[in-house]
Amino acid sequence: MTLSPAQINAKQAPIGIFDSGVGGLSILRHIREQLPGESLCYFADSGFAPYGDKTEAEVIERTFFAVQYLLQQGVKAIIVACNTATTIAIELLRSHYPDFIFVGVEPGLRPAAALSKSGIVGVLATSRTLASPKYRQLHDQIHQETNVLFIHQACPGLVTQIELGDLESRITLDLLNNFLQPILAVQADTIVLGCTHYSFVGNSINRITTRKSTLPIQLVDTGVAIAGRLKCLLEKHSLSNCQSQASSVIRCSTSGNREQFKLALIQLLHLQPEHYAVDEINSPKMGCNLSLGYLE
Repeated sequence: MTLSPAQINAKQAPIGIFDSGVGGLSILRHIREQLPGESLCYFADSGFAPYGDKTEAEVIERTFFAVQYLLQQGVKAIIVACNTATTIAIELLRSHYPDFIFVGVEPGLRPAAALSKSGIVGVLATSRTLASPKYRQLHDQIHQETNVLFIHQACPGLVTQIELGDLESRITLDLLNNFLQPILAVQADTIVLGCTHYSFVGNSINRITTRKSTLPIQLVDTGVAIAGRLKCLLEKHSLSNCQSQASSVIRCSTSGNREQFKLALIQLLHLQPEHYAVDEINSPKMGCNLSLGYLE
């Protein structure tokens, strides 16, 4: 079958990914591996990170700003690569843009419950994610089905450290030790990384748990599953770009500091400068509502 120019253009459009900062790069990494034919466009809202300590209205406002920005870049699908934004805003996005593909992220409670042998699972997440009705509903459903005990641990300050690139500083390691202590004390054998940022301190978490736990600890990161879900949706909607070569340059934008984000690309993804382009964009202050009408 011969594709029309419009169909070809739709297939070749980039995939949009956004997060409150650099955490969504952990999802981007898996998308690059599973979908090498796709071009990628990433927006880091680092100027307003972290989302975990923002009000619900503020998270919704920033999420819609990010989505509008990515739509202006001509993307064909958007990954909401932020647990907090997903729990608060993804249903609003889907009702506001009913014909568009959105893929959200949520803590991997179900795979963690299946992996755990002790029946006790730790969950590291932002306080906003843990307090959201969407998360509570997910937790209650899986607990009822499996009888697994989930130990919830909010991690204030951890996203900020990762945004700064302080993955193994004394401050970051002290935070991780404090957050992991109550989880390890109850003999949890599986830990859910309930924020996309946390993947980048996975090695530090492994070292701490190896030293402090008598049980082997498994970490659950849902990045691979998110990339697989995106692949299925693109195929379902005939939007997969498997026949042409993707741009080797990742188009990135940030509401924060451009040079700091470049450093994150090098440090976290080990990218060379020829493989990315970064723009720093002006973003309205929170409370401007952006004339969206999404709360009407």
